[in-house]
Amino acid sequence: MAEILLFHHGHGLTPGVEAFAEHLAESGHTVHVPDLFDGQVFVDLVDGLDYAEQVGFGAIAERGRLAAEGLPADVVYLGFSLGVLPAQLLAQTKPGAAGALLVSACVPVTEFGGAWPATVPVQVHGMASDELFVNDGDLDAARDLVAGAADGELFLYPGDRHLFADRSLSSYDEVAAVLLMERVLAFLN
Repeated sequence: MAEILLFHHGHGLTPGVEAFAEHLAESGHTVHVPDLFDGQVFVDLVDGLDYAEQVGFGAIAERGRLAAEGLPADVVYLGFSLGVLPAQLLAQTKPGAAGALLVSACVPVTEFGGAWPATVPVQVHGMASDELFVNDGDLDAARDLVAGAADGELFLYPGDRHLFADRSLSSYDEVAAVLLMERVLAFLN
């Protein structure tokens, strides 16, 4: 079973993120879910992203890096949207990473160094018509990352919802979320 470090999105550590982590744990995995927002949860994503901007996106990534301290090297890093920043940073730069699962976001690999590590499998998941994923360059970054990875997959789901896997948000899409969970569990196993 895998050891997973899961990073929440810009709403904060919502009940939906916790439920996703619980499902992984019930499947036999060890899941760590740090709170990058110091207990703050935002109803509006814009407010959460404003908070992250005030704290500093670099500081959010650093909080994620600190959350990985003390964990074994062979961790799978999973991030939702904003949480992709620390997940991708760690998967790309921390020796021994076991894998990366990037949901609703992707950062150009050049942001954290040269190329994606050959030994780190990666999956990127997003909705095909999600404006934040498509129009902000994340889809292009995902295609480039997967093309350069020795073991990379990009999954596009029908729809336009950004945080489709968080059942506590109105953007939740049950069909896509169930398929995402199936793919994540297959990746972990």
